[in-house]
Amino acid sequence: MELGFETFSHGEDQRSLSSSKKTYNVPIRKSDKVAVMAEQPDKEEVADNITSILLPNYDSKLYDEDDTSQPTSCSAPIIPIETTRKKKKRKRSQISICLTNCRYESIRKVASAFGMREVSEEEAWNFYWTDMSVSVERAKEMKRFQRINHFPGMLEICRKDLLARNLNRMQKIYPKEYNFFPKTWCLPADFGEVLTYSKSRKNKTFIIKPECGSQGRGIYLTKSLKDIKPTDKLICQVYLSKPYLVDGYKFDIRVYTLITSCDPLRIFVYNEGLVRFATSRYADPNANNTTNVFMHLTNYALNKHSRTYVYDSEAGSKRKISTLNKVLLSQGVDLDRLWHSIDQVIVKTIISAWPILKHSYHACFPSHDMVHACFEILGFDILLDHKLHPFILEVNHSPSFHTDTQLDREVKESLLTDTLTMLNIWQCDKKRVLEEDRKRIRDRLLQTNKYAEYTPTEEKESERSPWQTQIQWEETHLGNFRRVYPSGSQYAALFQQPAGSLYAGTAASRARGDCVRLQRDDFQQTKAKAEALKKPSQPKPKEIEKKEKEGEGAGSTANGTGDKMKPRPKDTKRNKDEKGKLVAKPSLAQQSITTIDEKEKQLKPPYVLCSYEPDPIVEKEERERVNLLAQRDFLVRSYGMLEQIYLVMKKMGTLRPEDERKYGVYGRLSVVSNSTKKL
Repeated sequence: MELGFETFSHGEDQRSLSSSKKTYNVPIRKSDKVAVMAEQPDKEEVADNITSILLPNYDSKLYDEDDTSQPTSCSAPIIPIETTRKKKKRKRSQISICLTNCRYESIRKVASAFGMREVSEEEAWNFYWTDMSVSVERAKEMKRFQRINHFPGMLEICRKDLLARNLNRMQKIYPKEYNFFPKTWCLPADFGEVLTYSKSRKNKTFIIKPECGSQGRGIYLTKSLKDIKPTDKLICQVYLSKPYLVDGYKFDIRVYTLITSCDPLRIFVYNEGLVRFATSRYADPNANNTTNVFMHLTNYALNKHSRTYVYDSEAGSKRKISTLNKVLLSQGVDLDRLWHSIDQVIVKTIISAWPILKHSYHACFPSHDMVHACFEILGFDILLDHKLHPFILEVNHSPSFHTDTQLDREVKESLLTDTLTMLNIWQCDKKRVLEEDRKRIRDRLLQTNKYAEYTPTEEKESERSPWQTQIQWEETHLGNFRRVYPSGSQYAALFQQPAGSLYAGTAASRARGDCVRLQRDDFQQTKAKAEALKKPSQPKPKEIEKKEKEGEGAGSTANGTGDKMKPRPKDTKRNKDEKGKLVAKPSLAQQSITTIDEKEKQLKPPYVLCSYEPDPIVEKEERERVNLLAQRDFLVRSYGMLEQIYLVMKKMGTLRPEDERKYGVYGRLSVVSNSTKKL
């Protein structure tokens, strides 16, 4: 019976292989299993035979490749334990990145290490890395699965003039919280204010920067603001003359900050960064050393051209933050307190632009519900004063990722690696999102989504949202980052900034800019007139003078008088050209025009030879000027501008007695108008 059952089971196996997939189960009893093992002592061959028969069908059933295959027997197949561990891995779709507007090879290197494929702008990329700011058109064209490395509206803190405006605005609202930046003015709008400040504090040194420059270009120090043209667009700051020194050299810290989301706001600071030193020993600014950029500026783009630049990671002109921490720790500095204050400076600076960031993000990306559409790496330049108080100098929109030295390579490549790891680049499936978008468009066209399928609320609550998944991923894949926000409720009050303050500051700055623009036009006109007076009139050549004298003499002899009129033609041959053809006589209108032009030429005064004498007044120009002044006065009075200005000044109490005597009629008119309205 044992041999008979063995042949029967073997026959069943033969028929199961030759038949369909429905009959692949083989029932085996315990007693029969002993007999089979007695006849076949080699266990490995038996396991291999059973595995080769059962594993293909089992895999197809396990991954739902064939839904029609169902076992005919109730018993499950016997599969070795080792084979169950080998599961078929689902292939990840390759992530693509567009680097058309990126000039850094380090980013390409790190992206290829993550298996990313570089594509052009026309293809359906997953990531777009650019060195420029994001335009609104680019943002609105993005699909739900696409991400870009800049937030729209981040220029509010990355341009020097906008950073100064936002920090000054927040300082007026929260003076104790926003005291971490030097006093700053935006020229030419604040030119009058900075002049009055410099007159009252003559010992101060000012640093002048272009409003949107980089790499130290156009930056200089000055003791006097008289050399600044009131028409230039510049940033003027009080120079921090007492910085913290290491070995007698001034330095600043480049702190890399990652923003993964703006709503909710999530900020991370990288623990490693760069410390950039000046290449000349520091001395207090005076008239002799203000032009020494290697002493007062710490930009790498400037100091690398110095002969005293040192390439050493431990004691050179560029070091790591970890190296600086060792030096400060040896000097007894409390590192935890120092870096906590630096983190506060970074968070408060970003919060100053948060309303605009949030509004711009939701306006540009209303349909991004799978991943955050933007992320950004910012470079904060921090300077420490002699009391170790951090001051923010500027925020870099696209910090440099050039890897000129081994130190740059170690810091920047690890920063990029940890950034891409934290972003969870495989979180969103591009194919799935594209299929959902196609289905949504098809349903909208066919109007089949009127009655959506009902899903219980318990199932919806059990499923985690993609934002929760991303937050959990970030917390477990920090790498060398540290989270600085959200962190408690210490910044909650700063988010309650009044919305009107932002727009009021903008309107005020625009009004100041318009006023300064008018002043600039007047200044240019007066300057042009002064230059015209300085230029002496060019003397006429001798040949022209001789011809004029000859013409005058001929005219006087022809007319018999001494006037300067030209002689009239006596013969009709004068109306013919050289070939003998008749030439048409000028009409009366043309003759009148020519006579008027000749009279105007005679009326025009000659150039002034001496620059100290004023220009002669031309009656025609004077009449035009008077008419224009009368027209302007009429427009000003018709719009009621003088009346409004008079009432405002009277309310503020800034009217002088002569102003009240001269413009008091406007006050009486306003009283009469108000009484008539009440009646």
